[in-house]
Amino acid sequence: MKKLKVFYLFLLLYSISYSQNSAIGLNFMLGFPQGEFKQNVDRTGFGLALDYAYTPNNSFPISIGANIGILNYGSESRRERFSLTIPDVMVNVNRSNNLVNFHFLTRFGPVRGLFRPYFEALLGASYIWTQTEIKDDYGYSEKIASSTNFDDFAWSYGGGGGFLIYLTRFEDKDNQNSSIVDLFLDLKVRYLYGSKARYLKEGSVKIINGYAYYDVYESKTDILSFHLGVTVCF
Repeated sequence: MKKLKVFYLFLLLYSISYSQNSAIGLNFMLGFPQGEFKQNVDRTGFGLALDYAYTPNNSFPISIGANIGILNYGSESRRERFSLTIPDVMVNVNRSNNLVNFHFLTRFGPVRGLFRPYFEALLGASYIWTQTEIKDDYGYSEKIASSTNFDDFAWSYGGGGGFLIYLTRFEDKDNQNSSIVDLFLDLKVRYLYGSKARYLKEGSVKIINGYAYYDVYESKTDILSFHLGVTVCF
C-alpha cells in the first residue's frame, strides 16, 4: 500500500513537471506603512492586487510581467443634511484614503513542480488620493455625487518573495488541443520604497463654517505588504 501511494505521488509530480509560460494571480493584501509614512498614517491598509507573469524561455527561470494593486489606508463616514436649503433630507457622507500602484515586475523562480518559491523585483509608481462621496440615507443606491479632495503621485520600487503551492488542475479534453490549467495557493510578502508625496489621512478634512480645510502631510511612502491569494498557471 505504501509503495502504491509513492507511485501515485510520483505520477502527480510528473504531471505537474511540465513548463507553464503564463501565470495570473489575484490576492488579498494587508499594507503596513513604514518609516515616515507610518509616523503620519499608523493604520493597517487593506486591498487587492492583480499580477501577470510570462516566462519567455522555460529553460531559464525568469518571468516578466506587471502588477496593479489598490489599497485603502483610511475611511470616515457620517450623516449630514443634504444642504442648508434642504435640511429635511439626510445623506451618508463617505470619505476614503486610497493608494493604487502600477509596477513592472521581474520574477525569479521555477515554473515546474508542486511547490514553486520565487523572488521578485518591482519598478513603477503610485497614485494617492482622497475621495468623498454622498449616497442616500440607506447607502445602498448609486452615489449621488463625489469629489477628489486631494491627490498626488509617487515613484515606487522594491522587491519581495513568496511561494506557490499546488491545489488542483482543470483540463479541457473536449478541445482538440487539450488545455491544462493549474491552480496554486499564492503566499508572498513585498516591500515597496515610495518617493515623497503629499496626501491626506483620516481626520485631515475639517469642515468649519461650511468650508473644507485640509491638513496635508508629506513624506516618503514606503509600504510593507502581505499577500494571500490564488494563481492560475497555464
